[in-house]
Amino acid sequence: MTLPTLTVRYFAGARAAANGTRSEPVEAATLDDLKQRLTDRHGERLGVVLKAASFLVDGLTCHDQAAPLPADATVDILPPFAGG
Repeated sequence: MTLPTLTVRYFAGARAAANGTRSEPVEAATLDDLKQRLTDRHGERLGVVLKAASFLVDGLTCHDQAAPLPADATVDILPPFAGG
């Protein structure tokens, strides 16, 4: 089975936890799969951020972590933001 290739973009604390990476290609079938692959790639510090993060798939909020991701989608990782 060929996995979709996604463009993952990191923002704020997610970028810091991914060692300053702004964007990178990743192959993953679902958000659950993506989170595991990114944790394996960048370490547990990012894994902690991913547990609390929101995800936008092609600009739309995605809450279903098991939903199939479309090929060539852009996934934005947005950690919780502080402030008002």
